[in-house]
Amino acid sequence: MTDKPTLISIEAVTKRYGGVTAVSAVSLEIKQGEFFALLGPSGCGKTTLLRMLAGFEIPDEGRILIDGADMAGVPPNKRPVNMVFQSYAVFPHMTVADNVAYGLKIDGVPKAERDARVAEALDLVKLADYGARKPDQLSGGQRQRVALARALVKRPKVLLLDEPLSALDAKLREAMRVELAQIQLKVGVTFVMVTHDQDEAMAMADRCALMNNGTLQQCGTPWDMYEFPANRFVADFIGNVNMVEGTLIEDEPCRALVDAPAWGTKIWLDHGVSGAAGSTVWAAIRPEKMEIIRREGDRPAAANPAAPAGSNLVEGVVSYSAYLGSETVYEVKVGTQMLKVLRPNASRHDNDWCHDGAPVWLRWAPDAVAVLMA
Repeated sequence: MTDKPTLISIEAVTKRYGGVTAVSAVSLEIKQGEFFALLGPSGCGKTTLLRMLAGFEIPDEGRILIDGADMAGVPPNKRPVNMVFQSYAVFPHMTVADNVAYGLKIDGVPKAERDARVAEALDLVKLADYGARKPDQLSGGQRQRVALARALVKRPKVLLLDEPLSALDAKLREAMRVELAQIQLKVGVTFVMVTHDQDEAMAMADRCALMNNGTLQQCGTPWDMYEFPANRFVADFIGNVNMVEGTLIEDEPCRALVDAPAWGTKIWLDHGVSGAAGSTVWAAIRPEKMEIIRREGDRPAAANPAAPAGSNLVEGVVSYSAYLGSETVYEVKVGTQMLKVLRPNASRHDNDWCHDGAPVWLRWAPDAVAVLMA
């Protein structure tokens, strides 16, 4: 996306409601043709930011530009955007075709062109044979696609989506993630989606902006944010993570060592972290990057033979396990903490030995660790 031109510029935008700052000095650039997600917990400011893009809220400070034009003073119906609401808001007394055509009719588009564009939009969302039906004859997923077709038929430069899949059941929501992403690729319209569901954002978005308490925490690809979180909030919000407080005792360009007394070990990294010796840091390791090994006989080899003795290998006891089909989730007591570990079920009896109460080793590679400054 770096070679695409910037379509939306959000420049130091702030929005207050009385004494509460909902959005605080947020700056973002969204590229043309990008699927962009505004992500975060309830009350973080993501929906307020989306509403300012739509023109339903006015920034107290900063400015928003769309395709180089300052949106200050531009009402919602004059902006090159359209919006799909969480509730879909399809008109129950109209047919599917009439719902999709409504905005074009209000704009005075001639009937012949209107009919052609409606047919094109319905075909795009795989509802070509549903034009004569009423919304109460459709499933939740089909009503969501009607709302999407009604927004796309006006050919906006930007499509805003406010929690578009939240009203669907889990199975349908997963299927619609794929459909939405495919539709966005096909039409090439810039999508800006608000969601609190990190799985949803990571599955569909080219890039995500994670917000908390009105501030931008990190912006990047799902891979960037998962593998290289900017802080503890990002590491904890995006996926599952094991984190331990420690002291940075060695930091060189190609290696670092963190003393983690809560786990009873020193954690070795094969890269520097640009911190001062003696600094308090947090080491973060994803559950799937930890290997669980039966604890019997000789001590297993470290994940890397160059590691200092004892590094990246700790002993623990399984306290809980949950079989999830493709994988098993383990809670392992290590030192004073409980760590989460994922193990794929490669065969039917692969994990028979790893029951509650089993003594185990946990091992991880030196490149599996992200170090976050406290």
